[in-house]
Amino acid sequence: MSTTQPKPLLTLFDLQGLVFGVLMCSLGVVFLKAAGLVTGQTAGIALLLSYVLPLGFGPLFFMIGIPFLILAWSKRGAVFALRTVMVVLGISAGAQILPHYLNFDALHIGVAALLGGACSGAGLIAIFRHNASAGGMTILGIIIEHRTGFKAGWFQLGVDACVFAAAALVLSPEQLIYSFIGAMFTNLCIVWNFDVAQSGTGRPGYGRATPKEPSAD
Repeated sequence: MSTTQPKPLLTLFDLQGLVFGVLMCSLGVVFLKAAGLVTGQTAGIALLLSYVLPLGFGPLFFMIGIPFLILAWSKRGAVFALRTVMVVLGISAGAQILPHYLNFDALHIGVAALLGGACSGAGLIAIFRHNASAGGMTILGIIIEHRTGFKAGWFQLGVDACVFAAAALVLSPEQLIYSFIGAMFTNLCIVWNFDVAQSGTGRPGYGRATPKEPSAD
């Protein structure tokens, strides 16, 4: 008679995926902040506030994400929530540390927007596929897609519109346009390359991205 083994919080396969996602998202934030740009979701709110408050992106990103981490625990289960906490902490730390080791002598604002968007999109896809999120509105997006089939990327585009309306009060027209391009690129990467039914986020508390172990007959 076989016994059901409890699902581990984190496997080596999931760890490498989440580390990759954290690094890519952190790098995306570095590109955007270096050019004075913003993006959507809680990351965009944190970036925008970092331009007007004496706080860095990392602390702001973590503080804004706390309510959504509670939502993740109640709606998606302990595994998803704890992995998301690790991701949020990782991005918060990475976005603060990486600028000390990266120096952009010449960074065109358009290149920053595209690279920031691409890195963020790739990072979020990796994080989603390993049964976690980057906190904030991405949690709501995953829950909505899981329940209704409405793409998480399209949901994020709607939220982005609200963030950019506020950003218009702080950024220059050029910065606002390139910020929109970067955010659009991030979300289109997710829409075109991510399907919740094919990843660990499709089942609460269980990471389907983890390779299946062979069953013993």
